[in-house]
Parts: sequence; structure tokens; C-alpha cells
Amino acid sequence: MLKTLAVANYRSINKLVIPLQRLNLITGPNGSGKSNLYKALRLLAETAQGGVVNALASEGGLESTFWAGPEQISRRMSRGEVAIQGGPRKTAKRLQLGFAGEDFGYSIGLGLPDSSGHFMLPGHSTPIPSRFTLDPRIKRESIWSGPVYRPASVLVDRQGPMVRAREGRQWEVLAQHTSSGDSLFDQVGNLRSSPEVLHLREQIRGWRFYDHFRTDSQAPARRPQLGTRTPVLHHDGRDLAAALQTIIEVGDQQALRETISDAFPGSRLEIDAVPGGLFGVQFYQDGLLRSLSAAELSDGTLRYLLLVAALLTPRPPTLMVLNEPETSLHPDLLPALARLIIRASQQCQVWVVSHASRLIAALQQDPQCNAIVLEKNFGQTEIVGQGMLDEPAWHWPD
Repeated sequence: MLKTLAVANYRSINKLVIPLQRLNLITGPNGSGKSNLYKALRLLAETAQGGVVNALASEGGLESTFWAGPEQISRRMSRGEVAIQGGPRKTAKRLQLGFAGEDFGYSIGLGLPDSSGHFMLPGHSTPIPSRFTLDPRIKRESIWSGPVYRPASVLVDRQGPMVRAREGRQWEVLAQHTSSGDSLFDQVGNLRSSPEVLHLREQIRGWRFYDHFRTDSQAPARRPQLGTRTPVLHHDGRDLAAALQTIIEVGDQQALRETISDAFPGSRLEIDAVPGGLFGVQFYQDGLLRSLSAAELSDGTLRYLLLVAALLTPRPPTLMVLNEPETSLHPDLLPALARLIIRASQQCQVWVVSHASRLIAALQQDPQCNAIVLEKNFGQTEIVGQGMLDEPAWHWPD
């Protein structure tokens, strides 16, 4: 389970260190930075998928994602005694992302190339010119043991192209010409003496993000699909029927029945297998003489079934992230959705980003809910009520 998430110099987030629990609720008014925090977590996940550079390019490039305010906001600025203004930077301009778990911590720092516009090919001693002058460069990566970075606890360290690992009390150089766009996690085959790299990569790859469920009239979930055992619902919900049937056969069938009845009293669902191996959802509602197919369901009902399939997965991830799950749902469904999320948080760590008051209130009834309320102060995202002494311990590598 993640214990701490840290983000620095990303969009509206100048510096943020967040304590995490089993169930985490991110709220705040519009424009407070909820989406930026969610995007930062997704960007962190891309490091293990080999797509962090492309992900930054899709956001307009690294330069456009940097915090646009001053490096530090002084007391006089915060009191309104002087205008908000910048000055000479005291540290290198870096986008920094990191987390600490129960066993290991990880951080990555990304920056722009040097101003020369040249780069070094592996095995060559003379720099050559390049037009890719805005490509992000991974400047620093570290994996350490324990909840807080300390030089003595570092297991694997990457500075520029060089990767080294601790071997007893000594350092062993594992690679000297690592590509500036490749993460440590892209080098697993070359880092066999450092199993923590593989361990963290697989942990991060197991994170699941659900924010693109399709419920439009042409959504794949509305049509019968070829049924294969599906313990993990696709991020757009295309294999809904197969995922629900998998829960019925190898998951918590009782929880599935209770969840449907909780949201829609007197209702039940079945998965219909049609010729050719196609699976389709059949939804039985109290008072109707026939079942409704997925094509006939309202957007809200279909979305709720998608959330059920995601949250009752027979193969819980290390982290499940739901971004505005209340979309398209009637407010009366939100208390039932909250109970479903709380149930799922007993099996895996859950992160919910929401601004729906009824869902927020229902989730906060769980004493284990870690409610994080964001606000903007002088353009930067902060946690309401978090002082310097309230932050979890966190240190970025030098």
C-alpha cells in the first residue's frame, strides 16, 4: 500500500506531499487542482509502462507542465505586501514525482536538455546536434528501502545516463549509457541484480485507472461480446458481460447480488450466452415483464454496472483510481456506490476523485476514509488545513 505521494513543479502543484490510507477521497472546489493531482498520478504510472515521455508530449511538452509561479512564495508575498514575482532559481527546474510504500520508495525527476542543443550517442565522445531540444530528459531516479529517502537507504540510483546499485557497502555500476528518455523500469533486463526494480515495476503496472467508461449508444458494453474469462475489466468497459460472469463464477457472487439489490431494489442481472460464444447483459427490474439488454439501459444504470464490475474484481490491484465515478449517476445511487467503494477498499487501496456532495458525505461515514480537501492559494494547489508539521516526512534526492 502506498503511504505517501509527492509531486513538485507540476502545473498548479508547486509542492505537495500527501498522506495516503486504504481509502482516499480527493475533493475540493472546481479549479483547486484535483485533475492535476490525478494526472500526476497517471504520469507516475506511465514510468512503468515506458510511456512517460509520450505522456508529457500529449500534455503539450514538459515546459508547458511546469509550475508557472515563482519557485518560492515569501511571507511578504503571501501577506500582499509585495507583488508576486520571480527571481533567480536556486535549484534546477525539475518535474518531480514520487511515492513511498510499505517496503520501497521511488522518485523520478524530469528536466529539459541543456541549452547547447547537442546530445551524446552511446559509445561516442563527441556531442552531435539535435532538433529534439524539447524532449524531456530523465535526470534522476532513485529506489530506496523504507518510507523516507535517505542516502544510506538507497538501493538503486540513476543520475543522467549512469545507473548504479548498492552491493553491500559498495556501489556497482550497472549501466553507463542509459537513454535519457528511458526509465529504470525499461532496463529490467539489464538490472537483474536489482530485483526491487522488477518488484516496483510490476506493482505500478498493476495500478488501475477508471475514467473512460463508455456509455454512449455505440459503446461496446451495450453489444454482445465474445466471452472469455475476464478478472480485470477493460478501462473502457468493453468486456462488461464477461467480467460480470467471471465474478459470478470465481468471484464474490453474494456481493454482486447484494450490490445490485442495494442500488436497484428488487432487481437482478444475468449473463446471457448467445450462439457463437457471445455474452450479453440481461437486467431484470421489479415490475417489468421481461429483462432489459445492455443496449436498453440508461447511461446511469450501465455506468453503475461498469463500476460494479470494476470494484468487485476477483483480482484486486494494488491501487484502484476512480476519477469522478459519479458521472451520469442519479444522486440517489451515490450512497450505494459509496458502500460499494468502501467494500472494495477492504481488498485494495482505493483513490476516489469527486466533487459530488452525496458521494463525499457517504464515503466519509467510513472511519477509515482519508479525506483530502484541496484548495488554491496564490495559484498553487494546497491541502486544506495541512501545515508544515502535518506533512508526511519526505525528502527528494539531491
